[in-house]
Amino acid sequence: MAAQIPLIWITALVVLALLIIGALVFVKIYQARSEKDAFVTVVCVLALTSLLATVCLCPVDIALVSSTTNNHTGLKKHWAHPDTVANILYSLKIVYYCLYSLDAVMCLLVIPFTYFWYEEWDVETTRKQRLIGALKYSIFFVLLMVLLLLAGMFAPVARQMKGHLDLDYFKKLMMENNGERALTFIVGLLLCVGTVLFVLYTAPGLALTPMVLIKSIPSISVTSATAATNDALAINRERQRVLEAQYQGRGERPSSKDRRELEALQREERTLVRRQRVAEELRASRTTTFYSKLEAIGRPFKILFGVIILVISILIFVSMLVTAIDKVQNSVCGKHCGYILPNTNLFNPMNWLFVETSKFFPVDYILALLVVLLFFVATVVGVAFVGIRFLWVSLFQLRPGSTKPQGMLMSTVMLTLTVLAINYAFTMILAPQYAHYGGQKFCDHTVSAQLASSGYLRSCSSHPELIRECNAQAPQDICTPTVVSTFINRITMNFPLFGAFAFWAQFGFLGLFAVSTATALMWTPRLGGRAAEEVEAEEEEGLLGSTGRRTRAAWEDLTGRAAARENRQSRTYGTSDASDV
Repeated sequence: MAAQIPLIWITALVVLALLIIGALVFVKIYQARSEKDAFVTVVCVLALTSLLATVCLCPVDIALVSSTTNNHTGLKKHWAHPDTVANILYSLKIVYYCLYSLDAVMCLLVIPFTYFWYEEWDVETTRKQRLIGALKYSIFFVLLMVLLLLAGMFAPVARQMKGHLDLDYFKKLMMENNGERALTFIVGLLLCVGTVLFVLYTAPGLALTPMVLIKSIPSISVTSATAATNDALAINRERQRVLEAQYQGRGERPSSKDRRELEALQREERTLVRRQRVAEELRASRTTTFYSKLEAIGRPFKILFGVIILVISILIFVSMLVTAIDKVQNSVCGKHCGYILPNTNLFNPMNWLFVETSKFFPVDYILALLVVLLFFVATVVGVAFVGIRFLWVSLFQLRPGSTKPQGMLMSTVMLTLTVLAINYAFTMILAPQYAHYGGQKFCDHTVSAQLASSGYLRSCSSHPELIRECNAQAPQDICTPTVVSTFINRITMNFPLFGAFAFWAQFGFLGLFAVSTATALMWTPRLGGRAAEEVEAEEEEGLLGSTGRRTRAAWEDLTGRAAARENRQSRTYGTSDASDV
């Protein structure tokens, strides 16, 4: 066996170790510091590791099947015997089924039990009482799991496809045993639920992620904000002093006009004092000038990174739209098989990029891994901005350092379900040809035989024009489909309703992404669901504004030019402000 196979698995194990660390960091950052629970933390870390491993297994799957074919000759490599390839696919299949089963058990059993376990906590409650209470409320989910298993085993599957679908690859996708049928049914049902979350959270998250980076620079530096606040506060108090001095010793009540003006000045003073306190806290958080300047130096790179993500997001949008249109126009069986497409007919930029970079392994592997992780990060951003809601009712907010344990558990369930939709979107919509066959190519023996019969002896090794990219119409003994594409195609063909729903939901994803991007270009994104006083304080601080003001703020933080002005203001007003505050 080629050395590339062990290298891919070793890389996957390294990535898995990093994912475990990432899950720990994610839970550490977002969980509320005052409401920690060890059991909730462990469950969240395990569930996040499982879902991240599921979403990152797809690039491993593609890399493994791609390594079995020699793209220069269009034939299998000398070590890629049918038994060897079958063992590789079998190993991947076991890993996939274990991860999908673990995700389903986490969503339907473990996390609900953990939720009720935490809810049963009380000062006078024992562990036994908490356990009994959590089990009592978890019975519904146990029954639900049993019903889904029974429904999956006995649910009728499509036996005949309407349309000209006579390819051997698709005929092999029909169910053969009840156990696999049950798992496929449950995953297909969870896929539909995850697709709804994918549309509602990943689409706006993908649009807002680059905007958060691009527009995250404050419109005014901290030192300038402090100096401006000191100026405004001194002027405000001087105006109040003048108004009050007009009526001192005269025994007259202030006129209604002066009284309204004085009340307005007092409200403004409270606002300025709060702004001053926030600015001082921001200054205190910057332990040294070095870190402040280092942050200012990094701001242009942060903007550049945001622009790169924006370009990638637009490419993702275009690629998904092209494939969706291609499936509507050219699918051989339409809704009866989930709009399966034997081969692509329209140019897909992301698919082309993956296929071209597959010539330089592991570039395509890294790119595929980054894209699926971008989808995951976009989902997290979407949950943080939109919040955990039921219709218009906000239940929990995903915020750093202040997410309640119940919110962490519900966020984990949402992310787990969305991962299934991410796998579907990447495999079936974003880069279908690459996700099905990777960089595999085959020798078109039909064309070669026709040329040979005409007196032109051609060999694929010496004539690369005879090399074709693998698709469903290619010889299946040479072109090996990925396990994830086979599993998803099995869902859409045996349960066409799931496939049709997941496909048409992609148009909702594209529409919401377009609206969110257009809105974010004109409106500065802010975390949703925060307390009203936090939003008001941020608006008063004026930390977000035009690009020109952001640039000046970055330059002032870098050069420290505003510090001198602040020192002059503090010498002028420092004594009176301190006594007033």
